[in-house]
Amino acid sequence: MTIDELRELAENERTRQKQYISRILYCSSAGCLSGGSDSVKAEFKKAIEEKGLGKTCELVGTGCLGLCGEGPLVLVQSADMTLYQHVDAKTARRIVEEHIVSGKKVEECQIDVNGPFFSSQKKIVLENMGKINAESIEEYIAAGGYEALAKAVTEMKPEELIGEIRKAGLRGRGGAGYPTGLKWDIVRKSVSEQKYVVCNADEGDPGAFMDRSVLEGDPHRVLEGMAMAGYAVGANQGYVYVRAEYPLAIDRLKLAIKHAEKLGLLGNRIFESQFSFHIDIRIGAGAFVCGEETALLRSVMGRRGRPKPRPPYPSEKGLWDKPTVINNVETYANIAPIVRNGSAWFAAIGTQKSPGTKVFALAGKINRTGLIEVPMGIPLRKVIFDIGGGTPEGSEFKAAQTGGPSGGCIPKEHLDIPVDYESLQTVGSIMGSGGMIVMDSTSDMVDVAKFFMEFCMDESCGKCIPCRVGTKHIYMMLDKVIRNEATEEDFALLQELCVMVKETSLCGLGQSAPNPVLSTIRFFKDEYTVKLKRATEFVPDEGNGAQ
Repeated sequence: MTIDELRELAENERTRQKQYISRILYCSSAGCLSGGSDSVKAEFKKAIEEKGLGKTCELVGTGCLGLCGEGPLVLVQSADMTLYQHVDAKTARRIVEEHIVSGKKVEECQIDVNGPFFSSQKKIVLENMGKINAESIEEYIAAGGYEALAKAVTEMKPEELIGEIRKAGLRGRGGAGYPTGLKWDIVRKSVSEQKYVVCNADEGDPGAFMDRSVLEGDPHRVLEGMAMAGYAVGANQGYVYVRAEYPLAIDRLKLAIKHAEKLGLLGNRIFESQFSFHIDIRIGAGAFVCGEETALLRSVMGRRGRPKPRPPYPSEKGLWDKPTVINNVETYANIAPIVRNGSAWFAAIGTQKSPGTKVFALAGKINRTGLIEVPMGIPLRKVIFDIGGGTPEGSEFKAAQTGGPSGGCIPKEHLDIPVDYESLQTVGSIMGSGGMIVMDSTSDMVDVAKFFMEFCMDESCGKCIPCRVGTKHIYMMLDKVIRNEATEEDFALLQELCVMVKETSLCGLGQSAPNPVLSTIRFFKDEYTVKLKRATEFVPDEGNGAQ
């Protein structure tokens, strides 16, 4: 495919869409599917046929619309945008008969698209979600898809592309926040006949569904970013490592790769250049430790997913000991917008040290759960109360846990903290991949710490003793605290053990596993101490010879 052919295809698709007076976009992501959006789709299709609206009304399955707790969600595009919540088959028919045919909206099911949940967000990674058909490459191209790849391979040198990513200040969204452009530059400068690009889609944090949603709703965005990474570093092969628990994401990813290859947007001589790039999928068995990059790469190669010491880093010795770029889904999804709009545009969003936006899965004791994208540096209070709508009636906000099992719990006295890499570290938490779980006054923080420690204990690969044995003993001691059987000496030993595991474990799983315990002790120590067993004072027995 040439650039002219890409632009012609985009214009043809935009023209095709304009022939419809109305478009009904129903959420076809995993969350809404579990709520019955398949039956909603069937009823919409039936009603459209019965009313003879096939030529003026289009039914489209799209990606996550954000407010997952209110699904199934449906967006109607006509003279304006109308979002409906809790749509069932009966409501679907009413939308067709009343809204599409008569122009009268079903008011009791409406959501204000200008409300705080939406108005407080800034969408870059999620810009296509809810707007395009998740399974149509034509709709992705019509929305500007693959323009950035065309620009990169026909107008930019690899070092120029990397320079643009570095100037944008994009940091890896997988958790550590390592500068993406710097990582790419190291791989580019590495001397090797073979290099690789890997996408980490092994999203395993409890309550996290950011990467899954992007792959389900906008897979081409990730493929385009990976292809540009390949061009930048001199790689011709990429792999997406995705967990088997994401069957819908895998299916749509396979379909997207097939469509891109058919149009020549992946494969040999992309845009008639000398650049070739192929992408394959590797399906993981769901081991949380495979989120660690060296364990992930071993799994891609068909070996047991266990971490190994670094250095050497994957940028020097990765897949089959070749230089390898490894970034997560959200990182690659940021590449195309940066190349299209320029590094200065991206750097102006967020903060100086943490530019851009961050996608979060907002869950827990909060009124509005779902998928959100906010500028870096946004106050935590704004996320919890403006976007999330606060905690349920009758309860008060207690803490927000960021970073999954590797993160910490942020208490209410730090509600005004900026959500960026540096600020979260000051209170013992991390950005992580983007899970954010809210706890209210009904939450027992010791029990919260025990929950995450049990997860880490179960997911430890067992390679190193500090993690394999240490997480088990931390869990047992937390259980002892909850059963009111732990003494103050046990409590002191618990804290000492957490520090030991954190400082001596081989990989990031063990090094960060104690974080929820340490942060809850730091901010909610009274919830521990009130559970401790008080040691009775020793009184010598006068008959045993004591003087």
